[in-house]
Amino acid sequence: MCPKLVRHLSLYKSRSCFLPITSEIGTMSKRQQPDESIKYGDVFPVQGDLARETVRPGDASMMQSAENLVTGRTLRGAAASVMQSAAAQNERACLVGHDEISCEPAIGEVSVAEVDISGRRVIRETVAGQTVAQFPVTTDGTGGILPRQEITVGEALEGAALMQGDKPIEQSDAAAVQAAEARATGPKTLLGGVASAAQSAANVNTRISREEDKIAIGDVLMDATAKMVADRAVTREDAEAVLGAEVRNRPDMKTVPGGVAESMAAAARLNQSNGSA
Repeated sequence: MCPKLVRHLSLYKSRSCFLPITSEIGTMSKRQQPDESIKYGDVFPVQGDLARETVRPGDASMMQSAENLVTGRTLRGAAASVMQSAAAQNERACLVGHDEISCEPAIGEVSVAEVDISGRRVIRETVAGQTVAQFPVTTDGTGGILPRQEITVGEALEGAALMQGDKPIEQSDAAAVQAAEARATGPKTLLGGVASAAQSAANVNTRISREEDKIAIGDVLMDATAKMVADRAVTREDAEAVLGAEVRNRPDMKTVPGGVAESMAAAARLNQSNGSA
């Protein structure tokens, strides 16, 4: 098994981590053999152990969380969409599990950051320290990428809404939201706040039998910042507190892929990289 995951990605410590599977590296355009998973080297210009690492769903989830928090959406053709496609093919072929995460991304981190290259603002996406995607920042007011210097608790909750979409909100989600709001506003649950709304929705969902009729996470968290009386940048300690609340309320004691805990941890990582947390 791999060494323990780094602290700012500790939200993944309850998920499976696998050693590289050795196989010949080809390209995505080549037909994959039945027992051959798509590797990072098949889809990105990377080298070494990372090139031989299988792309797994948890890796794509980490990158999507980071992209959503920095840019506000998953970018077409960027790293997350490529990883999602590769991971989905691997999962359909029964070569990986839905919640698995590869060793190299876990140990080496997945990140999305704004950098300055010869006076140009560029978004750089990396996996285990190797650049997998890079593109210029657009600020023309037409929906271009506008990276933030720090991610707040409310924005991290909205990031979870982008990731989870129509997933019905559960008690573990409500507990994570309550912990997140408490880190920004204090321990008391505020009437009309985002935590109160999340708990009410979770309670209602327990009385609804049809999944499609239940209240979704996106319904509650999409405007989280507007429901919070106070907000501040996410710290590593905030992410750890939310992680604890989420896993304590889940029977399997695991985080929800793309959920509140993962979004908070991604925000803490980005803030730490930018020196704001």
